[in-house]
Amino acid sequence: MPFGECSITLQDVAYQLGLPIDGEPVSGCLTEFENFMEHGRPAWVWFRELFGELPPQSKVKQMTVCYTWFHERFRVLPADASDETVRVYARAYILMLLSSQLFADKNANRVHLRWLPYLASLDDLGRYSWASAALAWLYRCLCRGTNRNVVNLAGPLQLLQSWIFWRFPTLRPSGFDRFGFPLASRWATFMPRNDGGAQRLASARLLLDRLRVHDVSYLDIDLTCIGLC
Repeated sequence: MPFGECSITLQDVAYQLGLPIDGEPVSGCLTEFENFMEHGRPAWVWFRELFGELPPQSKVKQMTVCYTWFHERFRVLPADASDETVRVYARAYILMLLSSQLFADKNANRVHLRWLPYLASLDDLGRYSWASAALAWLYRCLCRGTNRNVVNLAGPLQLLQSWIFWRFPTLRPSGFDRFGFPLASRWATFMPRNDGGAQRLASARLLLDRLRVHDVSYLDIDLTCIGLC
């Protein structure tokens, strides 16, 4: 920017997405990760135990499952669902959320089995620092995006978008002045235009080039004003 630099912080992640900052690190090996899961228990055996079934082979690619299969299979919770069925559907929803939102790749159409160790115990999910992991993944994706050969951006882009709208009011769409917690929830009904992409890109670049210090919102939220403390 013309006057300097700024970046998303852990506090921003907590405010925008409501993810916990404190807790154990979210870590693990992405290659040969099965060796680190329950003393090498086969991932698909664990998958069947957690979800009660296996996806069709046509929906499987290495250690990923097609997102559409998950969405269609676990979209509607049965009215007479038992407690165990509720847990299965909760695991499916969280797995889709992790793979398609917080830690999405460029396609965002595959669900990776590397998250199974975290889903085994739903009660333990809250003890991890998901905000740190999401922010680290966003930084990595933004770093990769600086390569001139890269045309698509991965990562938690809803976090990036919500942060931009919060910190740079001149870029914020009109009609979204009321907010709750987490801050990103206000954009649930936001439908960006699909037409005139090149023109809107040029306009956004011009606005960024003209930004001044007073155009940046440094306002931090008092959580008591929205009933969280």
